[in-house]
Amino acid sequence: MNYKIVVLPGDGIGPEVVEASIPVMTEVGKKFGVSFDFDVRLFGGCSFDKFGEPVTVETLSACANADAVLLGAVGGPKWESLPHDKKPEAGLLKLRKSLELYANIRPARVYTGLAEGSTLKKEVIAGVDLVVVRELTGGLYFGQPRGMTEDKGWNTMAYTKDEIIRIAKSAFELAKKRRKTLCSVDKANVLEVSQFWRNVVLEVARDYPDVKLSHMYVDNAAMQLVRNPAQFDVILTENMFGDILSDIASMIPGSLGMLPSASLGTKYALYEPVHGSAPDIAGQNKANPIATIASIGMLFDNSLGMHIASDYIQKSIEKTLEQGYRTADIYSEGTTLLGTKEMAEKVKESFLQIFEEQPYGFAVA
Repeated sequence: MNYKIVVLPGDGIGPEVVEASIPVMTEVGKKFGVSFDFDVRLFGGCSFDKFGEPVTVETLSACANADAVLLGAVGGPKWESLPHDKKPEAGLLKLRKSLELYANIRPARVYTGLAEGSTLKKEVIAGVDLVVVRELTGGLYFGQPRGMTEDKGWNTMAYTKDEIIRIAKSAFELAKKRRKTLCSVDKANVLEVSQFWRNVVLEVARDYPDVKLSHMYVDNAAMQLVRNPAQFDVILTENMFGDILSDIASMIPGSLGMLPSASLGTKYALYEPVHGSAPDIAGQNKANPIATIASIGMLFDNSLGMHIASDYIQKSIEKTLEQGYRTADIYSEGTTLLGTKEMAEKVKESFLQIFEEQPYGFAVA
């Protein structure tokens, strides 16, 4: 079986982490009898530099005709002064909207041996394994009217019932496969749109009697994520709240370089590390490729339906970390410091070792 993957390396460290991670993806595919055609395209700031747009019509069309999209990172100080519709981030918003990628899935878990790397106390983050499910194509980032004058700026937060239903169902379905606990985050005590969100989530919950549903205001949720993150299993929330909470959650494992994400729609899917473009270390072989490799694992799982292959990737990352290999962002005394390429190569080696020892994989969750 052959799959077409559009690759958008993007800006800053994006090209490095993607280039280092693709061999892992190719090797896993080879062992499971699949191959890939990689269609590499400019996206973000580099696309603006060449075409005057952060994403071209041709790139959007290619993404719509691919089996999945893999993104590195976008943005950087170089493009901060551009108009909003020309900034690299505008290309990402346009891509999400074009492909109707309404569900952003961001897992945050603490790997064995990395608890000391978190800014939170070890006992606080012990056993943390949560997922933030963020609505991605509605809310304040897309609402109309919006605008700015010399004296005033305004945006609109709005959601339709159908938008809330489809993201709520995604979260409930995920919770069913995990620990059957879901916390819906809103600001229903202040915002009408949040009260509407809560009402619709309660309606959807009737179809999932086996999932325990709770509600939490977003300010309390932010506090609880650093006070007692282990209480959470699946967190469901709207676009802006999800943007903020998922970044808070991303620091629990100690580094943005560890966290993958998937943006899913009815037909299309985009996979990317949570971290940004980190232009300060771009081109220095210092970036952590693990988030990109883990995102590839999510690609195998969600877009290709290859759950055991995805398990292998997760186990390979764990094995590599257990062996004491680290990039600069997670380095500590007594571990072995590696560059971007070398870290990805170690993950690939771990995969090959695990596959040789246990060629039929791990039990699918």
